[in-house]
Order: sequence, then C-alpha cells, then structure tokens
Amino acid sequence: MDSSFAKDIADGCTLSVRVHPGARNNSVTGVHADAIKIALTAPPVDGKANEALIAFLANALHLPRARVALVAGATSRAKMVRITGKGAAEVAAALLPIETW
Repeated sequence: MDSSFAKDIADGCTLSVRVHPGARNNSVTGVHADAIKIALTAPPVDGKANEALIAFLANALHLPRARVALVAGATSRAKMVRITGKGAAEVAAALLPIETW
C-alpha cells in the first residue's frame, strides 16, 4: 500500500492532507502529491474547515478528537495533522479503500 501521506512518529503518525473545503459532502477523494485529499462541506472561514477536518479524521479513525491535532497549515489547503495512538499503516488502511492500494 502506498501510504506516502502518512509517516510514523514515536507515539503515532503524521498525516499530510490536501483539503477541498466547501464540497458537497465529507469524504476522502484520493491521494495527490504525497498528501491525502479530503473534501469537506465546511467553508474555509474562521477555522471551520480545520475543525471539520479534525472531526472527520477522528470519526474515520475511531479516535477521540483530542488525539487528532492540526500541526501546520491552518490557513492553507495543505495541512499536516498529528494522529496519536495509531501508526501510519493503520491510518492509511482506515482512510483509503482497498482498491487504491
């Protein structure tokens, strides 16, 4: 499986994300340039898309929101997210359907 968007760290992993705010629904739409693409219905204003991204990832990974943190890219479509408690392979498997491996 190509999980170049997820990298293992000491207590979890980091996730490179490319966000598409203002979409019709929340979903993972694929991989682009070593980042996972995630469409979000939230608009890119007042941190709403960032909050929606954290909630989406926490739900998809079955983790409390406190274990998902935005560490870079608060005002950019390219973001870095820290996931505590799950490794890169586990996160990649949860976010991408098996057909994309």
